[in-house]
Amino acid sequence: MNLHQFAETHEVTNQPPSLDGANLYRIDLPLQQWSQRFGAGWAQGRIDAYGALAGGPLMEAGFLANQNKPVFSSHDRYGHRIDLVEFHPAYHQLMRTAVEHGLPSLPWAQPQPGAHVARASMTYLHSQAEAGTGCPLTMTFASVPALRLQPDLAELWVPKALATEYDPRNVGMAHKAGVTLGMAMTEKQGGTDVRANTTKAYPVGASGPGQAYELVGHKWFCSAPMCDAFLTLAQTDKGLSCFLLPRHRPDDTRNQFYIQRLKNKLGNCSNASSEVEFRGALAWMVGEEGRGVPTIIEMVAMTRFDCMVGSSALMRQALTQASHHCAHRQVGGKLLSEQPLMQNVLADLALESEAALALSLRMGRALDHLSDEHEAKFARLVTAVGKYWICKRAPAMINEAAECMGGAGYVEDSILPRLYREAPVNSTWEGSGNVQCLDVLRALSKEPGVLEVLFTELGDGHGDKRLAAHIDRLQAAFKDTADIQYRARQLTEEIAIGLQAKLLLEAGNSDVSDAFIASRLGSAGRAYGALPRGLNVEAIVARSTPQGF
Repeated sequence: MNLHQFAETHEVTNQPPSLDGANLYRIDLPLQQWSQRFGAGWAQGRIDAYGALAGGPLMEAGFLANQNKPVFSSHDRYGHRIDLVEFHPAYHQLMRTAVEHGLPSLPWAQPQPGAHVARASMTYLHSQAEAGTGCPLTMTFASVPALRLQPDLAELWVPKALATEYDPRNVGMAHKAGVTLGMAMTEKQGGTDVRANTTKAYPVGASGPGQAYELVGHKWFCSAPMCDAFLTLAQTDKGLSCFLLPRHRPDDTRNQFYIQRLKNKLGNCSNASSEVEFRGALAWMVGEEGRGVPTIIEMVAMTRFDCMVGSSALMRQALTQASHHCAHRQVGGKLLSEQPLMQNVLADLALESEAALALSLRMGRALDHLSDEHEAKFARLVTAVGKYWICKRAPAMINEAAECMGGAGYVEDSILPRLYREAPVNSTWEGSGNVQCLDVLRALSKEPGVLEVLFTELGDGHGDKRLAAHIDRLQAAFKDTADIQYRARQLTEEIAIGLQAKLLLEAGNSDVSDAFIASRLGSAGRAYGALPRGLNVEAIVARSTPQGF
């Protein structure tokens, strides 16, 4: 018997077509609609072009950059201290593409209505392909408002931070057309409690804003340590102050900035996070002495916004993969996407994804109009609300999306494991959940007008009795100040869901808004896929499923 006829044991069938090379913007109807709704209609061509990159070469580079982690060398082969972190070429490809397309710079370099929304939309696409590079891109973007508090330093650094040229060489900023900027705040003994920092700053000559200091101490987390400079915190005689610390001194010698080791992290593997020591490192004071936290908060507000966008992006890519798989995979002779229980799950995931995107881009619109008092107060509050809620929802949502794909969503050939490992970083970085919720209470109780702006934004329910009742309950909850810190998470969640419901209702897609309100403000189950009866789940699933495959 000739067994060669059995060399091919089976025909591969019942598999979804590849999404490789898909334009992530064109397969994302919610992104198209929400970005235009909030003022980025003029940038649709630009966002579309980035969608093609994100779904094509950047998606491929994302896998390579995560398979080949950064490598730290403390010394060269001759024994000289070099403190060098080397990255795979795919990482530099991701960084270069983002910088050249203005992801760290667009709203500052080309300020106009919709610029923050346009930049957030492109960041949303980039983060679906690869999220680790989002750290240096975000920090460079977010450093600009803080640097502008110190005009003499801003004159030197901001133009290069806004340049669309990426230069990863380990040389002084004078030799570069473009730079990246990082941040190093937390220490071993304090973590989030930065006022417990022990790093000391000693004036080289005169003291005060814009003056040179030498810093002695450590930082327990310093992300992207190959950035050209870092905003950091250190103690002076007048208290905790903010400083700009470059990797190189003005004479091109190495600054006394020593990397101790790279963190071995759960996710975010393409990005290097490190422990560093300052041993007389030269730095310049930014902002008022003793006011380091308010100064660096100018940066933190923007990085928290990007946490919202980043988590929304991870959820969208998870939904894209799950809905595409189910649209082409049959079980029992019927497509998964046509089976009622899977429709329930996919629709629920689609609601979560779109609500996260809507709140993130509404926040972008507020950043585009900070001269408006309502928008400024909205941004102050929703930075913390959205950072808490959207980032908190991402891990469980991505887990459910992976489950829709069965074993195919659990193996590293799929992007789902990377998305799942990446998801927790946004809820931890830049202040964990409790920090955000306490900041919500701080904004509402100590900053005049913020509470009024919240309820003006929520309105009267916009004709929906369920939303109106939710708003009434929320107002009553804030009148009761007993053990309010204990209830801070619950209150923040209720604010977030109320705002998301209002945004979806205003947008006019009744299938989406009715399902969201019925499930989030009604009697749905606690796990994804427990939507109540009577919803148009088919339309909701179709809205978020990639078409044309």
